[in-house]
Amino acid sequence: MSDFSPGQRWISDGEAELGLGTILNCDARSVTVLFGASQETRTYSTRLAPLTRVAFGSGDRIQSAEGWQMTVDDTKEIDGLIVYIGEDDKGELCELPEARLADSMQFDQARDRLLTGQVDRNDWFDLRFRTLHHYHRIEQNPALGLAGPRIDLIPHQLYIADEVSSRQAPRVLLADEVGLGKTIEAGLILHRLLLTGRVERALILVPASLTHQWLVELLRRFSLSVTLLDEQQSQAHGDANPFEAGQLVLASQDWLFANAHRQQQAEACEWDLLIVDEAHHLEWSEDEVGPGYACVERLSGATEGVLLLTATPEQMGLASHFARLRLLDRDRYSDLEAFRAEEQGYVAVAEAIDALGDVDGPLDAGARDTIGAVADDGDSQALLATLSNPECSLEQRQQASAQLRDQLLDRHGTGRVMFRNSRRHVGGFPERRLHVDKLELPSSYRRVLRRLARDEDYLDELLIETGLDHPEVMVYLDGMYSALTEDPLNAEPWWQFDPRVTWLLERLTEMGDDKVLVIAHDRETAQGLSDGLRVLGGVQAPVFHEDLSLVERDRAAAAFADDEDGCQVLVCSEIGSEGRNFQFCRHLVMFDLPLHPDQLEQRIGRLDRIGQRHAIEIHVPVFEGSPGEKLLRWYQEGMDAFSAPHGIGNDLFDAFGDDLAESLLDDEALEEVIGETRALFDAKLAERDAGRNRLLELNACRPERVESVKEAIVELDEDRALPRYLDQALDIFGVDSRELGNDLTLLSPGSHMLDGLPGLVKGEEGFTVTTSRSRALARDDVQRLSWEHPLLREMMGRILDGNMGNTALALLKHPAIPAGRLMAELVFRTHCPAPKRLHLNRFLPPTAVRVLLDESGANLTDKVSFTGLSKNLKKVKKAVARDLIKSRHDQLRDLLDSAEAEAQRELPTIVEAAQVRMRQTLDNELTRLEALAQRNPSVREDEITALRDERQALDQAIEGTRLRLDAVRVIVTIDDDSA
Repeated sequence: MSDFSPGQRWISDGEAELGLGTILNCDARSVTVLFGASQETRTYSTRLAPLTRVAFGSGDRIQSAEGWQMTVDDTKEIDGLIVYIGEDDKGELCELPEARLADSMQFDQARDRLLTGQVDRNDWFDLRFRTLHHYHRIEQNPALGLAGPRIDLIPHQLYIADEVSSRQAPRVLLADEVGLGKTIEAGLILHRLLLTGRVERALILVPASLTHQWLVELLRRFSLSVTLLDEQQSQAHGDANPFEAGQLVLASQDWLFANAHRQQQAEACEWDLLIVDEAHHLEWSEDEVGPGYACVERLSGATEGVLLLTATPEQMGLASHFARLRLLDRDRYSDLEAFRAEEQGYVAVAEAIDALGDVDGPLDAGARDTIGAVADDGDSQALLATLSNPECSLEQRQQASAQLRDQLLDRHGTGRVMFRNSRRHVGGFPERRLHVDKLELPSSYRRVLRRLARDEDYLDELLIETGLDHPEVMVYLDGMYSALTEDPLNAEPWWQFDPRVTWLLERLTEMGDDKVLVIAHDRETAQGLSDGLRVLGGVQAPVFHEDLSLVERDRAAAAFADDEDGCQVLVCSEIGSEGRNFQFCRHLVMFDLPLHPDQLEQRIGRLDRIGQRHAIEIHVPVFEGSPGEKLLRWYQEGMDAFSAPHGIGNDLFDAFGDDLAESLLDDEALEEVIGETRALFDAKLAERDAGRNRLLELNACRPERVESVKEAIVELDEDRALPRYLDQALDIFGVDSRELGNDLTLLSPGSHMLDGLPGLVKGEEGFTVTTSRSRALARDDVQRLSWEHPLLREMMGRILDGNMGNTALALLKHPAIPAGRLMAELVFRTHCPAPKRLHLNRFLPPTAVRVLLDESGANLTDKVSFTGLSKNLKKVKKAVARDLIKSRHDQLRDLLDSAEAEAQRELPTIVEAAQVRMRQTLDNELTRLEALAQRNPSVREDEITALRDERQALDQAIEGTRLRLDAVRVIVTIDDDSA
């Protein structure tokens, strides 16, 4: 049946995706094949045709061109064509000539591919089995979704991400103080929900000024590519809804909130998660609702998951804070006055938790009364009795104290819907040291300031003449000078006479090799300063500003970060204080001062981050008697702005910004503004330290829980299997890798690379990677390879979802086994269809069941390991492999059937273990939530209902688990001569 005859069915060895082919005609030289399903015709040389005859045997299921199916019992041959004999789905005896087989029949399954002679490389089979093993292991790791991103392992961020992403349809307010990483927390939550399948589509709304920062953060830290949508992009979609253009859509609030049509389009889409940054800008009162708030309210009402981000949840008062919570749970937060009354009770709860701090001895009467006032149920009273009993041991009191503390935190306050950490609570931040140098005003600046002091009308003239704003024209004197210069090309540049430039050159000499970040208000000042440093001091200082492309910014930042060959100084415009981490640097030079306290804190926050090992040295040059010096006094004396972030600078600026601008030339008025600012500053601090904030800080990070999460992440970080798997996978997928030293590797497209791998395009350069978390954190231009990186997920997905490596044939030389003996190594895999949102893999990821049989059907699985067998196998040419398979068809069919029966014995144990894991996890959480809902109205009823439904759906899905053949390798023994 190996001779070609018209009407016979064959498949292409190299293009199996073409489907089943039919011989149209043949002669002594060539054969022509029509592949009906793909409407392709191929002509091959008769002698070298890469074709395999399709011949089914007893037990195989086949499909006719008319769509009905039959199970083959027997075959006969008529004029070189096979006629299949068997039973159809009704049990009736029938015949089906091979010419009438369905063209669309695919041979993706391992059994079909093997029996039709389609075999892959032996190393592909190895990779498939190892992929299944690693995928099973990783999917069950409790740190899945948290281990891959390029982040420091900061406890409060990990706790919040783990807690929120574990909930049913999380709806929370992330309200950490400035610099504590709300964007990272939101990114971690999003990344984990995407990876676990709970979220497929997300809409991210941020202020226009932060769109670039979010774009960069999501790409660099989380390897998430988002669709950045604006009006121009939207119009490019014509009449189509632009919000359907991507799974993750990032849009400017300023644009969306001003465009009713685009709002309707956004609301017409189905979103799984809505993220809104700077949520305190959404305006709401009982009498009036702002357009931004109204838009978010409609979107949040139609979206299950909502994350609101704000560093200042009460910036506009308690009503504003209530408005944010109202977006998360309209039923729970329906009455502002009731919320005000509820807030008053949090002080008592905070005091009770503080009273639990000392358990060395029995509680005194005062502490007992304080706790007893809020411990209002039997469980709490029993724990309180243990703490008060002198007969109880220290260990008993410690356990009771921990349990009672957790109960009070769970049952009181807004801790389930709001997370807020402060620096004083988190700790680990460096000291800040301010160094002020007062310089003499150059004459070019002094003349203008003197005239401003004498002539009140001159300020208006100056604003018109320079085009600058008030008070920028007084604070940024170099900008004023440049704007007033009539002939800029021939005039002396400001950096030639400005003493701050020579002052900076002297400081750079004093600092030796230390890195120095310099930030100036605008791009022109930064560029001029860079010119001045080069011309006057021979110092090469790259400039980092908003007009640079993303690649140019990366290069500048990388040059600054390089310890060996990099530059000492980086000069930034204000954008340099947004979204970049220069934690490796400890010297910050504020060449001028920003006008807003939040921008001041953003500048310092580029260096002052958790994990910074050195004190932050802040250097500020000011001109004596200038408006800049008065602005410095307001920051220092009015709000102690340089010592630590307080999170209330925006409140103070709103209250006194206009008065401050008017007092920059009036010493008496300045004293009054500073005094009033300090009074409000102290009052705001006292208010911040009240009961509810204390409760929130205590609830925002549970150390014992986050420690287990960190251990799971470190386990994946230090996984020795990852580099070995990477080497094998990259080689098979055709990706070239070149070691660069310092744990860095350059990945680039190879000449035979498979298409569609993330970040790798044929003809382009590729990218640099590292598996080291610390190395990736130090280099923005280096990607961190982990089990969660898109490249690895893509390669693993292609292997597991496709047929790559699901058949193979290899030779084995063994002195104890005669030549010509057959073995079959089969890998079965659990199959459990379930919606992605159930995240079934945490309890039952695809699980491999390996079966190794000899030709007599004896089970050798426990005697011969996969690794031990694989390293002794030898490859064989495909043509030889096809001939071997063809000669052993009947024997292989019997082994396939026997192996399936052996594998089925393992299934009940796998299913039972998965059900136990699922029930233990969800039953405990369900019991906790049901009890908690009795006392804390922040636990939503729909959250409990969703958890019950999920448990039921998971139970049914796991119960329906089946095994299917995933891959098979035929092994033929050979003697020494054959080798």
